[in-house]
Amino acid sequence: MAAKRSGAQSKRSPGKIASAQSVQAPRNEPALSLERIVATAVELLDAQGVDGLTMRRLADRLGSGAMSLYWHVDNKEKVFDLALDSVLEYRGSPETAVSKDWRGEVVHMLEDWRASMLRHPWSPSLLPRRALGPNILARLERLTKILSGAGVADADLNVAIWSLWNYVMGATVTRANFDLSEEDRAAAQQNLTALNEHYPAIERSRLLLDNDWDGAFRKGLDFLLDGLASR
Repeated sequence: MAAKRSGAQSKRSPGKIASAQSVQAPRNEPALSLERIVATAVELLDAQGVDGLTMRRLADRLGSGAMSLYWHVDNKEKVFDLALDSVLEYRGSPETAVSKDWRGEVVHMLEDWRASMLRHPWSPSLLPRRALGPNILARLERLTKILSGAGVADADLNVAIWSLWNYVMGATVTRANFDLSEEDRAAAQQNLTALNEHYPAIERSRLLLDNDWDGAFRKGLDFLLDGLASR
């Protein structure tokens, strides 16, 4: 994309080359900026998903030409990186040197992380395959410090972090995609009842009728943290 930018500049006279800060937006539109591009990209992703974001559609929403975007971002992949990192910013309590309630901090951070991804259902699919931005790295840094301060041994820290990461990601993807109606759940439970001799345990627990997603997430997280606390 750098080559395209250079080509575009070569067609202009030196006096007309615009800087990234001086790109003019159409009349009645706010000035084009990186912050506005990212915010609009998030809106587009929320509305149309990953496949719905193209530079042309993004430019149309911004009321600008597609080439104007390239003064601020190199390509669509960079837009994905910036949009993803922006929705994963953690606005928790200020970091302290020593945590008096390490479990409370971990629970708050991970519940916030899950809630952020549920508000933006496209984000879980992007996170495993994008470059980690400063906001998610800051979360991981803070989480590592909290667990270390709580007594988790250095040799166990990476396993602890990845276990919590996998739990949050799995719980979020399941919640976002396994959203059956009450009628669907009731019908599924009836099918299990008819097949009781094959699946007696899950039929008895009424697994498919349980839709307490938030409660299950919190309790499952407690199970993980109980294991960490006992080490």
